Amino acid sequence: MPEFKYDKKVTIREIVDFFKFEQLTGDDHALDRWTVVPDINRPGFELCGYYKKTEPRRIVVIGSKETEFIKTMSEADQWERFPMLMDGLTPAIIITKNMELPPILKQVAQSNNFPVLRTSLETYRLITDLITYLDEKLSPEDTMSGVLLNVYGVGVLLVGESGMGKSETALELIRAGHVLISDDRVDVQHIHNDIYGHAPDILKGLLEIRGIGIIDVEKMFGASALSDETQIDLVISLVPFNHEVEYDRIGDELERYTKILDVMIPTIVLPISAGRNVRVLVESAVTNFRLKEKGYDTADEIRNRFRRFAEVTK
Repeated sequence: MPEFKYDKKVTIREIVDFFKFEQLTGDDHALDRWTVVPDINRPGFELCGYYKKTEPRRIVVIGSKETEFIKTMSEADQWERFPMLMDGLTPAIIITKNMELPPILKQVAQSNNFPVLRTSLETYRLITDLITYLDEKLSPEDTMSGVLLNVYGVGVLLVGESGMGKSETALELIRAGHVLISDDRVDVQHIHNDIYGHAPDILKGLLEIRGIGIIDVEKMFGASALSDETQIDLVISLVPFNHEVEYDRIGDELERYTKILDVMIPTIVLPISAGRNVRVLVESAVTNFRLKEKGYDTADEIRNRFRRFAEVTK
């Protein structure tokens, strides 16, 4: 069984409001129960009387198979086993496909002020939508220093020491038609197997330029210059150019990665010096990254050219 970190929670009230579920049992206070696990439980084993190694914090979903099995259960078994589905940690029960609520299940739920909900959704659709919703709501979060943009459809996080010109580079990219997500601070989330970033509410739409101050990106460049969120596909680290450092000139060095919430994000180190057009460098780095994602590697191409040249000159 996977281990979950219980740092966040979602109330049943939030879930009911989002999915517009019908509440069959329990009063308004019953909706204050909450879940901390981005998963569900189909209680086949529990209805058979087996409860060991069950994660009690999952929402219980009763579909067609469970409903048909309940019809075969004796009343004594129902009175014995239904209360086990409604302990203090179980958040709620959801019945799919607008099926009828079994009478004994209703009585047990009412006596415990336990929320039993109903939806018209098919069981598979409910499970998919509910797990996706919970995964996003309960996903691990962190805050990073940097500037997040969408460049040519690629989520790019610019990082580097203070004074490296990250915000100025972002301004140039915005002027060129690219999209700002967040400046200075980026809130990141681990959703499914990817990392997504968005701006803290207090910084949304703002860009700090030294010597000018805070500018409102939407008012200066229009609504299309901003977006609420993007997946982070690439990290570009801006570093001061150092003549003593041997930088990659072909592109055949081992790939670098930045670890964000346990996900490894491809990383490019971009040395910055006077006279280098950082906007063009970032755009070129993103284009080259996209080509590599599609299977074209310039370093392989140059090696092949040298190989062919060596064979011809033998």
